[in-house]
Amino acid sequence: MPSVPDFRTMLSELIAIPSVSSTQPSLDQGNLPVVEKLAEWLSRLGFSAEVLAIPGHPNKANLIATLGQGPGGLVLAGHTDTVPYDGDRWQHDPLALTEQDQRFYGLGTSDMKGFFPIAIRAATAFVDQALKAPLIILATADEESSMSGAEALVAMGRPLARYAVIGEPTGLRPVRQHKSIMMESIKIVGQAGHSSNPALGNSALEAMQDVMSRLLSYRQQLQQRHQNHGFSVHVPTLNLGCIHGGDNPNRICSHCELHFDARLLPGMSNDSVREDIRGLLAQVARERSIEIQFHSLIDGVAAFMEREDSALVKTAEQLTGHRAEAVAFATEAPYLQQLGLETLILGPGSIDQAHQPDEYIALATIDPCVDLLRGLIKRFCL
Repeated sequence: MPSVPDFRTMLSELIAIPSVSSTQPSLDQGNLPVVEKLAEWLSRLGFSAEVLAIPGHPNKANLIATLGQGPGGLVLAGHTDTVPYDGDRWQHDPLALTEQDQRFYGLGTSDMKGFFPIAIRAATAFVDQALKAPLIILATADEESSMSGAEALVAMGRPLARYAVIGEPTGLRPVRQHKSIMMESIKIVGQAGHSSNPALGNSALEAMQDVMSRLLSYRQQLQQRHQNHGFSVHVPTLNLGCIHGGDNPNRICSHCELHFDARLLPGMSNDSVREDIRGLLAQVARERSIEIQFHSLIDGVAAFMEREDSALVKTAEQLTGHRAEAVAFATEAPYLQQLGLETLILGPGSIDQAHQPDEYIALATIDPCVDLLRGLIKRFCL
């Protein structure tokens, strides 16, 4: 039987390859070396491995590795990038795998490089079997920032399959719903003047106070109209994240900028909420005779919901013994749904460890996840 390195070696090699994606160009890195390493291992097992460059993003690529042929099949999907990290806050080297207290520490162990060695281990049990439907391992770029990898897949119309499991950290509990995310900027340009006479200027800061008050009122309206008790936070959220403006106490503020995010429930539209906010801002601009600019900091990710009675959801519930849940964080699931795949989020590790110093995955979750993935492969590929 063809062979690949053991689990620890694979995870160690993946963690050692920096692959930060960030909206800040100074922090952004490529993921191509990670994808090429995965392609090498999967090719050894007999997978047909395609490394697909992402247009406009040098040194970044997706991987579609396929075992078997024919229509349908199962995709085991994950992203190869990580968030930036504060090395001085880590007790362990973030780019070197450390085993301690029955945990593997390292950047991406939980979110979500650790999923790939597990998926590969699960796949080794099937490389010499005749699959009735293909098994596909999908690795993407830029999930933590621009979603350029997922967007490139939608533009290509690939992968072609019937089912997809995204191995984000869910504590091995199936997830069939998540909220959307949008991150927006509001910039107000006023008129500076001597603070002793308000008539000499037009305060951007006072206009922003008006904007924030109306945003919070709009948030209340959204939460009254939209509720989903499948979520622990059962209403849409809108968070005023940071604000910057002005330069001195004795000057009327000439400029102010607010960044906020919103996380909407399935059935709600990011674009519709943006249009509502544009209308709100236009009203403030007219009333105060002031310039207001509004733009998105990221394209945003749609909310996600898979049918409760889908074959994938039912099978995952049977294999795990848990009802499918809902989470607040966003994933690539809506993009795979656009490709026509029944999609579920299910993986080892905990989202509580993601994006944190000393990120880890517990050793006790590895074998159960391998067994779980093998059960899904048997159900949908054999």
